[in-house]
Amino acid sequence: MELGEKTLSSKLVYDGGLLKVYYDTVELANGATSWREVVRHPGAVVMVPVDDEGNVYLVRQYRYPYGRVLLEVPAGKLEYGEEPFPAAQRELEEEIGARAARWTPMGEMMPTPGFCDELQRVYLARGLTFGANHPDEDEFLEIVKLPLAQARDMAVDGRLEDCKTVAAILRACCVMEREGHE
Repeated sequence: MELGEKTLSSKLVYDGGLLKVYYDTVELANGATSWREVVRHPGAVVMVPVDDEGNVYLVRQYRYPYGRVLLEVPAGKLEYGEEPFPAAQRELEEEIGARAARWTPMGEMMPTPGFCDELQRVYLARGLTFGANHPDEDEFLEIVKLPLAQARDMAVDGRLEDCKTVAAILRACCVMEREGHE
């Protein structure tokens, strides 16, 4: 069975500072028509910074849509057209004040494929050196350092709830295990 869908029409219904929302009419695999609401997003970078002692650095920050503070890996949105790797380097320094000597790409993630085209590029950052962090003026973060093994346990047992954080921590653990670091 052919699973693709053909866009018949697309209408921009919201053009915001970060997101654009489209209402599309599509032809389904069986020839019928349907509609899709699609959020267009510039993408994001996600970093798992791990020091030489096996500690990971996370950030606690308030997330307005949920009305509470979450513990997350450092991450940041891309500007439209921005290259992911330089953005990851910038965001790591902004959020936790670190530079990494070694970067391992860990693939891409699609956090909400049912309605949004956001693509997150994930990196393991090692060989860390620290200076001062300098978050954006509307960003308030608390840096949390904990053993990567503890973060993995938190990802598995539900204490970490943010999907990008759970997936990125588990990917980092797998990469490091393959390399013989855990």
